[in-house]
Amino acid sequence: MSASRRLRRLAVVWLPVLALAGIGAVVLPAAHAAPAAQPAKAAPGPDGAALYLQDCATCHGATARGSSRGPSLVGVGEAAVDFQLSTGRMPKKAVGYPAPPYVPILSQADIAALDRYVTALAAHGGPGIPAVTVDPNLIAEGGSLFREYCAACHSVTGVGGELVDRPIPALVGATPTQVGEAVRSGPVQMPAFGPAALDRTQLNAVVSYVSSLRHTDDKGGDPLSHLGPSAEGAVAWMLGLVALLGLARWIGKRG
Repeated sequence: MSASRRLRRLAVVWLPVLALAGIGAVVLPAAHAAPAAQPAKAAPGPDGAALYLQDCATCHGATARGSSRGPSLVGVGEAAVDFQLSTGRMPKKAVGYPAPPYVPILSQADIAALDRYVTALAAHGGPGIPAVTVDPNLIAEGGSLFREYCAACHSVTGVGGELVDRPIPALVGATPTQVGEAVRSGPVQMPAFGPAALDRTQLNAVVSYVSSLRHTDDKGGDPLSHLGPSAEGAVAWMLGLVALLGLARWIGKRG
């Protein structure tokens, strides 16, 4: 057999074998390689339905239509739901109306889940959570509106007061959103002020004024509930009269 024929036979027989071996060297390791990492799934959020059955349904009923233990939530609006939960007024852990200071019981995630669930279940139709803005330029207007609509119960300085059957809470600890929610939804005996009574700018003005009460600049000593110079002057007069009476008595004894 000539050399050229032997070379052609080797080429015909061995070249396909070598080609298949090369393909196997590439494909087999890839087939046995570890699978590509899958993106991690986000952890599921709180279950609003489960939270409602656990913390709310006992009083408000499974369908939020109320019961002998609690009122209906139909049409109250998401603002009312979020206000009651975020301020710690709800869910109740004891019989009777909770007294201030109010402390939130649930986490922010749980509150958001309950807001969505209760609103979809029954509370839809009422005022939603208002988007409020604190603007220093609106504080003066907000003070005027606050004195007109709010000061009779909450006092001019927002320190609260007392009704016949329950205390009126101070406002200095409320967030801007909670103030806006209270204005729009009217919790308990407080009247609700819709856009016809206070438009969006006026609501922002009231919120700005209440926010400013957290950082009052009380110069000259004790603020005395921020009542101004009248209260300070009354205290000065009383202290002065006591001092004068003591001096007069001392002089009378020596005489």
